[in-house]
Amino acid sequence: MPRKARIDAPGALHHIMCRGIERRKIFHDDTDRNSFIERFGWLVSETKTVCYAWALLPNHFHLLMKTGNVPIATVMRRLLTGYAVTFNRRHRRAGHLFQNRYKSILCQEDPYFLELVRYIHLNPLRTDLVSSMKQLNVFRYCGHSFLLGKRKNYWQDTNTVLQLFGKRVPSARKHYLAFVEQGIAAGRRPDLTGGGLIRSAGGWKELTASRSLGMQIKGDERILGDSDFVESILEEHNERLEQRYRLQMQGYDVDKVVERVAELFELKSEEVLSSSKQPQRVKARSLLCYWVVKELKVGGVDIARRLKISQSAVSRAVARGERIAADMDLRLAEE
Repeated sequence: MPRKARIDAPGALHHIMCRGIERRKIFHDDTDRNSFIERFGWLVSETKTVCYAWALLPNHFHLLMKTGNVPIATVMRRLLTGYAVTFNRRHRRAGHLFQNRYKSILCQEDPYFLELVRYIHLNPLRTDLVSSMKQLNVFRYCGHSFLLGKRKNYWQDTNTVLQLFGKRVPSARKHYLAFVEQGIAAGRRPDLTGGGLIRSAGGWKELTASRSLGMQIKGDERILGDSDFVESILEEHNERLEQRYRLQMQGYDVDKVVERVAELFELKSEEVLSSSKQPQRVKARSLLCYWVVKELKVGGVDIARRLKISQSAVSRAVARGERIAADMDLRLAEE
């Protein structure tokens, strides 16, 4: 059976897992781990890929990333190929280092984001790489210690995660830590490591109940989310993926969309981003939200932070912006 194509789009959230061939070690020591982290950090920065969570284990690793300027597949190819060459040269070996293809699951953000952050960051404890939460809190090869402020790097997005636990960083870190500790009892959580019909439906109980009511459930092993999310992703994958990457290739990011909107409404960029309730600026911000969220697939959380408004305000602005685009017959980029 041929492999299914990977599903991706700008702004898509991915849980990525990759194992060593025959489950062999891919990290023998800190030199290997540091080499991997240095390469990974440079790549995600260069491609504007966002990393929220990560953990390196002796024979595999986990990443939680959001697609940036280039497809996740490109980022992973460069990461794995470059690391394998360095690893093989250093350890005087030849041949494949990684087992088959890495596993990439496109995830529904709202219900799974924090669960995935917690799951990934508890992996060193579950696999006995560290023996306690105290050790995990300072473990350098996992994103958890960076969220707690015990260590620093330039490429991990800690702000987005911490803002979901509070406005002030010290209290947010305290609540985040409590949230992670509560997840220890849940164990390995196989529901977070793969998609498929059963997991996308919420488990056998939910799947059986839905079928008894005559409901059709959509499932796909490449996607973690409810049935509606799975179906919408599959439709968008076929209909809009090419358009999104075309925009990315033309250099469209949030800043370029701000410039485009400012030009249309004869405003300065800073006026588009301001909180003014002047009607022209409100229309401009609404169109900005619509194009950024729907065309570039930037998450509502990200644009809310940029505009200093709530996520619900972004949702309302997107709806207004869609009407404005239709009424004025506006497109982000000319065909």
